[in-house]
Amino acid sequence: MDDTTSPAPAAAAPDREADHALIVAALRERVKELDCLYEITRLSQRQDVALDGILAGACAVAARAWQHPDVACVRVTIGGRVYATPNWRRPVSRQESPICAHGEPVGRMEVAYLERRPEADEGPFLREERHLLDAVAEHLGRIIEARQNEEHLRQLSRELIKAQETERQRIARELHDDVAQNLSLARMGLDRLARLPAADDAASGQTIQDIAGESSARLGAAITSLRNLAYDLLPPVLGRLGLAEAAFRLCQETSARTGIDVQYFADGLESAQLDFETGLNLYRVLQEALANACRHGRCTRIDVRLLASHPHVILRVADNGQGFDPEVRLPEALAQKRMGLWGMGERVRLLGGRLAIRSRPGRGVLLTAEIPAGEGGA
Repeated sequence: MDDTTSPAPAAAAPDREADHALIVAALRERVKELDCLYEITRLSQRQDVALDGILAGACAVAARAWQHPDVACVRVTIGGRVYATPNWRRPVSRQESPICAHGEPVGRMEVAYLERRPEADEGPFLREERHLLDAVAEHLGRIIEARQNEEHLRQLSRELIKAQETERQRIARELHDDVAQNLSLARMGLDRLARLPAADDAASGQTIQDIAGESSARLGAAITSLRNLAYDLLPPVLGRLGLAEAAFRLCQETSARTGIDVQYFADGLESAQLDFETGLNLYRVLQEALANACRHGRCTRIDVRLLASHPHVILRVADNGQGFDPEVRLPEALAQKRMGLWGMGERVRLLGGRLAIRSRPGRGVLLTAEIPAGEGGA
């Protein structure tokens, strides 16, 4: 039997050492990647750091996570704003990944080397570094979304407070200028009656019946004003008879009050089974659309269509008025925070729908609100 020994075990030892070194190096890279994502997450959770600070900090954190941090530089571009490590300049090698927020691309993240490095999977970059870059870019997109949502909520809160104060002021003015005045005049008439229990008011030439009739008319006007005010705040017919009937009565009352021909058509609402909140929001959109057409449209006719066409409920309000240029007027209205347009858009958005406004100078306005019927409990 040949006693010759094989050299394989001796050769296997360096191979094991090499494999071990590769595993340790790979683990170090993974730890750097995890540290990178963790540090960016911690930075994003600090409410005292603005979005600009988070994006600038993310550049510094990411630069340390790449294989050659001594020559790495990072740049994040969001819209027209640029955030970069201080050493950013024209790189030798570069890789990038898009940053998306709310499903739309809003910028990009770039990682680069300022000097040449050995070739790897993607130029000098590792395959894992591509995964990390994509993960960081996606993470930054979520951070941007979250901060934008927070700012939007703060803006909504400010606008809600402003709307509440505006509505309180309107109610106070109507109560003071209309209801209170009529009640005061009616009280004065009753005081005159109290002083003249069995005689006419010779000074004014009025009979007791005249004074009583005048006072009764004043009280009637005050009662009507109060009822109209209460109806505007919460129309009772909406809860009793539903959106279709409430919208019909609103169109009738608008036509009677303004003299504008308001044509109304509804179909399919019975099967939609909208809940009260959805019906109320659509009613408010119609209310504001009619008010805008009457106040600003200079129209003689308004057509209202309220349709349930599975899977949507559609409200269309069209007038034959003077119209406007949407590219000019709509940005102005949003910039000036005009509550009518803003409020309609927010109500429809909260219902999970969309609001479209089409118009041309001299060709009237077409407003279309479309919401998923399922949001209303269909």
